[in-house]
Amino acid sequence: MTTKRKFILITASLVVLVLAIMVYYRYFFVFGEGVKSGDLNYIVKKGYVFKTYEGKIIQSGIKSRQAGSIQSNEFEFSVASEEVAQKMMTNSGKNFEVHYREYKGALPWRGFSVYVVDSIVNMQ
Repeated sequence: MTTKRKFILITASLVVLVLAIMVYYRYFFVFGEGVKSGDLNYIVKKGYVFKTYEGKIIQSGIKSRQAGSIQSNEFEFSVASEEVAQKMMTNSGKNFEVHYREYKGALPWRGFSVYVVDSIVNMQ
């Protein structure tokens, strides 16, 4: 094997490795996780190719994004499993505590949001 060929092979391997690490970090690394609670506003199944469950929880309290404007705290999310989504759909309007995972980027088959709800902690 010539020196030029070795250099190209090593460089190509490093580029593939760096790209794989970047894709993993962007789409599969769990950046954060936690619990949010509030009243379930809606949950819908939508999408053109990949049908995913998307929802919104209205949290208690008020939040101001800009000076002089007041609005409610909203948590928009995707749902990981159909079982969790169906349970939320049948109990719409109730107060939920949900466990979620935050990713740096959204994947089409995982949902439109970087926040993905994977379980219901409590429901009232």
